Amino acid sequence: MAQETVFTPDVKFVRELQKAGADTLKKCYQCATCSVVCPLAPDDKPFPRKEMLMAQWGLKDELLKSSDIWLCHNCNDCSKYCPRGAKPGDVLSILRKAVIQENAFPKFMGKIVGDPNNIWQALLIPVVLFLVILGVTGHLHIPEGPVVFSKFVPVPVIDGVFVPLSLLAVGMFAISMSRFWKNMAEASGMQPKAEFMPSLVETLKEIMTHSKFRKCDENKDRSVSHVLVFYGFIGLGITTAWAVFNLYILHWELPYAIDEHALSIFGGSAVVAWAYKIIFKLFANASAIMLLAGGTLVIMNRLKERSVETTTSSFDWLFAAIVLLVGLTGFLAQVMRVTGFPPVLAYSTYFIHLVLVFYIIVYLPYSKLAHFVYRTAAITYTKMLKRDVEM
Repeated sequence: MAQETVFTPDVKFVRELQKAGADTLKKCYQCATCSVVCPLAPDDKPFPRKEMLMAQWGLKDELLKSSDIWLCHNCNDCSKYCPRGAKPGDVLSILRKAVIQENAFPKFMGKIVGDPNNIWQALLIPVVLFLVILGVTGHLHIPEGPVVFSKFVPVPVIDGVFVPLSLLAVGMFAISMSRFWKNMAEASGMQPKAEFMPSLVETLKEIMTHSKFRKCDENKDRSVSHVLVFYGFIGLGITTAWAVFNLYILHWELPYAIDEHALSIFGGSAVVAWAYKIIFKLFANASAIMLLAGGTLVIMNRLKERSVETTTSSFDWLFAAIVLLVGLTGFLAQVMRVTGFPPVLAYSTYFIHLVLVFYIIVYLPYSKLAHFVYRTAAITYTKMLKRDVEM
């Protein structure tokens, strides 16, 4: 006698997916065109055909525990070739958002950050926090004289906010990822055939080179924007660590004046001090320009996709806008500082920049930026199972 398998459809989950942007999933009639044209789908249980069927049936538990939805790089080749306009690429994108919210710790933060309708709440938290801290420390005013951002928001204030909250975010993210990993293991029902570290190293090589992203035929330009944003973020992360080194190791504060202290750091050589400062500034600005260019291309690609009847969820739009604004406000704040803009404009831009940086860093476990970690974990786990194929 054949073994019975009992599924419990979640109609509410289907409606939530449709409301979030996967309103076309019911158009799918299982022709498998999406799985055939996808250059990334593994031969063993290829996606996204099965995910479309599971979404139609409302199989929430099965979908949100699956690693396969993270193997998709959302190039939308499948949506371009779908004869019914079911847009499987967009459906998988919505499913990934649902996974982040499902695993979020605490859960309410996933709802606040993950729902673009709550953006005002997410931004209000850092605005109020910074205003209160500035008021308590006596810095809730526009400083007189040349624009020096540390006079407005002292470095100890920035460190006192970002360091503990970043560590808290890392802890919250660790809990979320442990849940996600446990769910993947439960859903696969398989024993890993490879070790974790070799699988992780191989995964990171793929991600750093974007080798599989470039396999997508219809949207090769998307890989360019993704690379720019990705390495722009990495560059700005290095810049931040470098600035911390300058401040706490060299005891050299922005805007890095070439004074007696600077000369003492570099053995009395003004040439070396200037060279060091210029290299730092060039690296920082190059990273910011990459982020700006990548963010602009992301939005341009989203607009182009609209013209060919693919849907970009508001979750994706929000992240693209935040990325662009982080780069733009940071760049403008620097320009305003060195070109003599009215201090009120320079300091206001810098304040907005800090609020947006707060959003990017502290809310990382709940925003689309979390995709990097979730996708890394999913691809690593798939490699441990020896399920992925070389493309």
